[in-house]
Amino acid sequence: MSLHHDITQKLITHNNYQFWTLNLFGWAGYGFFVSLGAILWGEDLGMKLAYGTLATITGIALSMGMRASYHRFWEYPPIKRGLMSLLVVMLATGLWSYFKMETFFLMMDSIDPDHKKKTNFSEFLGWYTYSFFILLSWGALYYGIKYYQMLQKERQRTLKATAMAHEAQLKMLRYQLNPHFLFNTLNAISTLILESETRTANTMVVELSKFLRYSLENDPMQKIHLEQEIAALMLYLNIEKVRFEDRLKLEINIEEDAKEALIPSLLLQPLVENSIKYAISKNENGGLIKIEAKVFAEQLLIEVSDDGPGIELSNGELPKFGGVGLRNFQERLKEIYGANHNCSFGKSSPTGLKIHIRIPFEQRLKKETP
Repeated sequence: MSLHHDITQKLITHNNYQFWTLNLFGWAGYGFFVSLGAILWGEDLGMKLAYGTLATITGIALSMGMRASYHRFWEYPPIKRGLMSLLVVMLATGLWSYFKMETFFLMMDSIDPDHKKKTNFSEFLGWYTYSFFILLSWGALYYGIKYYQMLQKERQRTLKATAMAHEAQLKMLRYQLNPHFLFNTLNAISTLILESETRTANTMVVELSKFLRYSLENDPMQKIHLEQEIAALMLYLNIEKVRFEDRLKLEINIEEDAKEALIPSLLLQPLVENSIKYAISKNENGGLIKIEAKVFAEQLLIEVSDDGPGIELSNGELPKFGGVGLRNFQERLKEIYGANHNCSFGKSSPTGLKIHIRIPFEQRLKKETP
């Protein structure tokens, strides 16, 4: 199985293996049809096999010379390359035609002394025309495959560049921590220190370091279980709880089968941060943030809502001046899921903002034991 896999990989990735495989296969086909003609036309099979073998061997040798010439012509301008390649085909055809014709008649003379057929220009022209078609087809296939390989390599480079740009975009979106969050947190820590609340300030620093370490060390291209996402989100919320204390109320309801669903890491953080910024910090009494998730019809449904003042929506869409965090969140969904997702914004009752998210329900496959 491993040997078969190695051979297949070499045929796919190595040009030399591809060339030799196709070249030998093509010339073997030529030799087969020459021999088949002897059987069908009732000719001397032994002589025809010997002739077919010699013609095939010389054809392979000439094709190698043609290949070496084509390599030298590759950097020429297209018209010059084409003319030079055609000239090589004509010269190779002349050599091959003459060799095959003389070899064939010598063999015929050896098995039939009365044959004694003399070669002439018209006879040579018949051999030449037939051989020219074969070598011209070989040259056309060579260049056709060569250009096809170039197009495939160019396509692979384009796909690789696109994938790298896609990954860079995702990493940029993933690493965009809201400066307001860091500013507010550091400002709160500074205030606590000035007020001699060193224990609380220390707790806040520890929670902040945990959250920053997680956000920087976690692979932005890796999806994690929703249960892990909620645990990471709590690192952030623990910081905010120090700031807002009892003003920040949480309600998290994740159904059991949704806990194992895979989602992009820190996807929900900007949504919660938006609720804290507009629903909690601007209300003297604070507010409630709810996170709910369930699986329905092979889709993961997530809802994040608050009871703040809400936001004016235009046909369920954010206004152009909407927050950077929510825009960042939408861009990540588009980059990762394309059209295979849905994100809508609505109003909570009696007040507040409600965000509905629908993404494919994915689970990490268990590794098979050998």
